[in-house]
Amino acid sequence: MYFAIIGDIINSRNINTDSTLQIRNEVQINLSKILEEINIKYADVIAANFLITLGDEFQGLLNHPKYVFEIIETIKLNIYPIKLRFGIGIGSIYTKINRDMAIGADGPAYYNARKMVEQIKVLEKGKMNGSVNIMIKEEVELHPHEINLMNSNLQLCSSIENNWTWKQREIIKEIMLEKKSQVEAAETLGISQSSVQRRLKAAGFYDYIQGVETISTIVSQIWG
Repeated sequence: MYFAIIGDIINSRNINTDSTLQIRNEVQINLSKILEEINIKYADVIAANFLITLGDEFQGLLNHPKYVFEIIETIKLNIYPIKLRFGIGIGSIYTKINRDMAIGADGPAYYNARKMVEQIKVLEKGKMNGSVNIMIKEEVELHPHEINLMNSNLQLCSSIENNWTWKQREIIKEIMLEKKSQVEAAETLGISQSSVQRRLKAAGFYDYIQGVETISTIVSQIWG
């Protein structure tokens, strides 16, 4: 069982013109750096390295679900203000896996991740615009209720995240990615601990993190 993650830049066409070529290059350089760091940090669970497959898309393959959402959060928080959509596909891989060059890999894990990216694009054109940026699908639908629950929860988490300000994201990045306490985050950012607490509360961070951790726990319990 594998866990494919496909990420796609939202509104990538807006950074794909001659007038913004430099910005596009900077985005790709930054994304490449983030993915390289992920490949090193999470090497134990990576079956095929994360890499950019197209100018506005990237993918990676995991052999264990433990860090699926931690990896996604790392990419999202570090690439902001560029916004991304993610498809998570759970399933098998039919072809031989080359860890360093996974573009040729094929199988239901990738199919499912791709379907979810496309599904998010469809939702963005309707009433769900901006309210969902991650969706999950499994190869054989043995857990339809759990999948629906997780996707609904991810939608709520996306709605919370979309309202975060720059200052709130700075703190959340320190808390989630750097694993710092509120006191440590306050020292790093040069503000008081009470300010950190107020911003986290205003951001709905505790509801968000509870939602993400609940989904991560369900994924690990079923497929871990």
